[in-house]
Amino acid sequence: MPHKTSAWPLSALYAVLIVYASLYPFDGWRDQGPLPWGFLIAPWPHYWTAFDLWSNVLGYAPLGFLLALGALRTGRGARAVLRALLAAGTLSLLMETLQGYLTARVPSNVDLGLNMAGAWAGAMTATLMERMGAIDRWIRFRARWFVPDARGALVLLALWPPALLFPAAVPLGVGQVFERAEAALADLLLETPFLEWLPVRALELQPLMPATELACVMLGALIPCLLGFSVIPAVGRRAVFVLAVFAAAVGASLLSAVLSYGPVHAWAWFSRPVQAGLLLAAVFALLLLRVPVPTGAALLLLGLGVYLSLINQAPASPYFAHNLQIWEQGRFIRFHGLAQWLGWLWPYAVLLYVLTRVWGQGRQDGAPS
Repeated sequence: MPHKTSAWPLSALYAVLIVYASLYPFDGWRDQGPLPWGFLIAPWPHYWTAFDLWSNVLGYAPLGFLLALGALRTGRGARAVLRALLAAGTLSLLMETLQGYLTARVPSNVDLGLNMAGAWAGAMTATLMERMGAIDRWIRFRARWFVPDARGALVLLALWPPALLFPAAVPLGVGQVFERAEAALADLLLETPFLEWLPVRALELQPLMPATELACVMLGALIPCLLGFSVIPAVGRRAVFVLAVFAAAVGASLLSAVLSYGPVHAWAWFSRPVQAGLLLAAVFALLLLRVPVPTGAALLLLGLGVYLSLINQAPASPYFAHNLQIWEQGRFIRFHGLAQWLGWLWPYAVLLYVLTRVWGQGRQDGAPS
């Protein structure tokens, strides 16, 4: 029987990630003259590394896995591997073709072949897992743990740890967009009469007080807990989920610090306000384990409003530009700033998701029986 699955939205998001990583920095476009598909018959490249080979294989393996998994979960698994391979191969062919128009990129038939090999390996992994019963066990696990329509929340929860990888002014400080949006809008309106309509702040943003930083950290850890509570009805499983949230929060923040400042400063972010904020978040999460889903949704909306108001009063991290220059491995792992976009947009996506669920539930309750 077909099922709603998180594999489809996750595969779409991963495809967007591939497009972003393949075409970054999206400038230097030019017409090179020959046919754009000429790279298909080009000879073997003279310069290549083992990293290039493995990155092209591993980069497309999750896409093949998710595409095949989505086909298997929705009752279209007869040709799941073939469908995943065709979809991933089409995307790879399009990306290699477009790279021929970028000065900083070189299209390659080897990359195309390796991308398809990675997609095939991922799709075969999903198929083998299905034959071994792993997918059926996941279906039973999901039915026990989550409500039937948990797909959106699960996708958002899966994206939360990657959103924490990019350095922020406050640990767990996702959604900090005000200062950058203000500067971007000013640049857009430069030399236009509309610039005079732009409100100008009288004072520069000041570093947060310890109490405000504590509140940001507390809400930053509590919001994903409340999001999980909206799709996990059982109290005991909510408690286990809280432990997973805090493990992900500490692990992602620790990895971000290692990538940004080096292993020596791995725990530099773990200050007294951060420790107190995490402790308070854990206390509130445990106190809210029995909260009903509608009340939890209301608390989540309230927490998001307060959190976004506080976090956008913090100035941008002074280490941001410096990190991009000196930490090349961090730039690769974050896909040239893609994690930063996740960090900017994640809480607003949660806000939209919760409002959509509340609106949909309200319409169902108000519908005539």
